[in-house]
Amino acid sequence: MKVFALIPARGGSKRVPGKNIRPLGRKPLIAWTIEVAGGVLGIADILVSTDDAAIRDAAVAAGAWAPWLRPTALSTDTTMAIDVCLHSLDWYEAEKGSVDGLMLLQPTSPFRTSETITRGLSLFKEHGFRPVIGVSPARSHPYWCYKDVSNTIIPFMERPDGAQRSQDLPPAFELNGAFYLVSPSDLRRNRALISADAVPLMVNDPHEALDIDTEWDWMIAEAIVKNGIND
Repeated sequence: MKVFALIPARGGSKRVPGKNIRPLGRKPLIAWTIEVAGGVLGIADILVSTDDAAIRDAAVAAGAWAPWLRPTALSTDTTMAIDVCLHSLDWYEAEKGSVDGLMLLQPTSPFRTSETITRGLSLFKEHGFRPVIGVSPARSHPYWCYKDVSNTIIPFMERPDGAQRSQDLPPAFELNGAFYLVSPSDLRRNRALISADAVPLMVNDPHEALDIDTEWDWMIAEAIVKNGIND
């Protein structure tokens, strides 16, 4: 089985400026993902797709492969992740030959472990190269969510009869953004990382599921490092 890891890292983040190379602990954010992926058997290469020379330099210093800067057309605020994936996949297969899977690892999930990535690879192989997607327990169960209708809050979903406590409800999970693994054929056919037959890769530890999208998330990440929760 041949799989390569893709780390998308566009410059120009607005909510957390410079986040991909901002120091977290004693290394830039992107280095966390590169280093953990580098310790996983079964990953052929780690490719970073970026439009920023400083991010490219940091990625190479951390041990990744960043042989080009991403085209301007794929570096806007509206660029879809699928288009970045397809661009990188086409380039990689042209250079290195066909692969069985593209593994997308977002640099904003710095605390996923090599064990989790290895479990994802195993699930991909065991389930005949069906897509594997990282999920975690939902922070707020959808049955406890509400919507505003004419200045009145009503349940977003009707609860099952007799379900008055959280433990009465079926488990709910959310995508955590930490792991995606898909075959080239599925990616090109569906133009999506997720499909109806996707296999869940369960991540229960909250720090592994952290996805840094705001300054609040960044403060949580710093607290995790300071307190050694990720060790």
